[in-house]
Parts: sequence; C-alpha cells; structure tokens
Amino acid sequence: MKSGSRLEQLLARGEFAVTAEMGPPMSADAGVIAKKADLLRGTADAFNITDNQTAVVRMSSMAASTLCLKAGLEPIMQMVCRDRNRIAMQSDILGAVALGIRNCLCLSGDHQSFGRAGKLLGHPGAKNVYDLDSINQIRMFRQLRDEKKLLGGDPVKTEVPLFIGAAWTPLGDPVEFRVMRLGKKIEAGADFVQTQCVFDVERFADAMKKARAEGLHEKAAILAGVIVPKSAGMLKYMHSSVAGVSVPEKLIRRMSEAADQKVEGVAIASELIGEIRRIEGVRGVHVQPVEWESIMRTVAEKAGLLPRPEVK
Repeated sequence: MKSGSRLEQLLARGEFAVTAEMGPPMSADAGVIAKKADLLRGTADAFNITDNQTAVVRMSSMAASTLCLKAGLEPIMQMVCRDRNRIAMQSDILGAVALGIRNCLCLSGDHQSFGRAGKLLGHPGAKNVYDLDSINQIRMFRQLRDEKKLLGGDPVKTEVPLFIGAAWTPLGDPVEFRVMRLGKKIEAGADFVQTQCVFDVERFADAMKKARAEGLHEKAAILAGVIVPKSAGMLKYMHSSVAGVSVPEKLIRRMSEAADQKVEGVAIASELIGEIRRIEGVRGVHVQPVEWESIMRTVAEKAGLLPRPEVK
C-alpha cells in the first residue's frame, strides 16, 4: 500500500470505486462541511475537496479536507498549480499528510479570469504561479513519497503516505494528444485518474479504447466523471463553454422536453453511470452533484452503487 487510504484499498481489491465532489464554502463556516458530510455520508468511498474551483476564493482545500476527516469521511484533497510554487506545494502536502489526509488530486487549476462570472467579482487581476505543471507536480509528490526526498534534494525524515491522483479530459481539444498526456501523467506517478464529466459515452468509449491500447488502464485506476445536470440550460452551457465537455443533442432535447428537469437529470446521471460501468478499463465513477449534495444518495441508489463496500 502506498497510502493505506480507503480509496486505494478498494481499488486494490478490484471494487468499482465511487468518489463524489464536496465544494468548500466561500466563508469560514466549518458547519457547511459538516452539513454536506451528513448528506454525503455512505454514498461514496472518498470525497473530492475542491481547491478554489473556477478561481473563486473559498475555504482552503486542506482545511476543508481536515473537517471532512473530522466528520468521518475520507477526503481527496485537490491541489492546483495556479496558486503555489514548488515550495508551497511540498509544504502543503507535508502538512496534509500530517493531518491524516492520504489522497491528493493534482491539477493545473482554472485561469484566474474564470472567477468573474455572474454576480461574482473574482480576482481576474491576480497573478498566477504555475511554477510547475500538473505532470511535474505529480512527479514531485511521487519522489517525496517513494524516495523521501524533496524536489531540491533535501531528505524528509518521515514516511509520506499518499495516493496520487490526476485529471484527464479525454474529449478536450486537441483530442489526438489527450491519451498521450494521460500517459505522461501516469508515467510521472499518478495512481488514479478522474476524468472530465462524460455525457457522450460513445466518444468516451473510443478514448478508453485508445487508453487500453497503451495499457494505461492497467497502470492507474480510471474513474469516469459524471455530473448530475439540473436543467437543459446547464447542459447547453457545458456543451458550449466548458472545455472538453461534449453533450449529445439528444440529451439536451430530452431535458428540454422533460416535465421536471431535475428529476430527468437524476435519471440521465444514473443511466450514464450504468453505461460507463460497462466500458472495459473503467474502475469507478466520480460523481459531481455541483452544490446539490442532497441528490447524491438518490443518484447512487438509482445507479445501483449502494451500499458501499467496507474496508478494515
């Protein structure tokens, strides 16, 4: 075992893993995490704690992950390269491990201009860092764990148990390079992979076929992303404005014609999970209820994902 985390144990014994997203609040209210934990408890094996997603300031991922642990749930702490140099990244991961966090998802992070949306002002004038990209971030954390050595060469006197994750956008442009980039992340040290949300199962299945041809599904556990849509408008926006997301017209039409679009969204998400589960090489799903944590149990039940297996 590299970390001994629940997620690692389940994947190691061949279980179909389920992770879910839990966004920290735009405040210092620890109670928000406690409430979300109550809604999500038992619906997944581990829970992604986002890191200032869409470049909007929120409670830090490390603090929210610690609160998640306190509530009895296993966190996957996300860490973006946008806001930290290599010193801060290594310092934060050592602190996270000391606090009991065992999973980390390495990400580049949304550009700071993304934060200005709707009523949010964001920080579009902030300077990004990007001292390292996510591939080198993964490589740095693997060295820290496996060699007990910082990137600069200084030794670390303790074990650094860590299950390292990476993101994959299989349908992002240019598509022909996406499997190659995934391979680089896995070669750098990614133990598990969570994909951008999948709506076009046929195209995703083709991407998985290419990943299998490279043997990538055997080197890292691939978990396919599934968003629970609330409306046809949400699907239209994601198709037109979110990089790497392709929503088939038939799904948009189906949502548009539904008497209750939220109910239809739950049905669509559950069906997508069933279809994705049949694709060779997919080891789990990453469900994103997008600030709709109360619906996660319903989706998991409809998709046949409950009860979640136990670990020792």
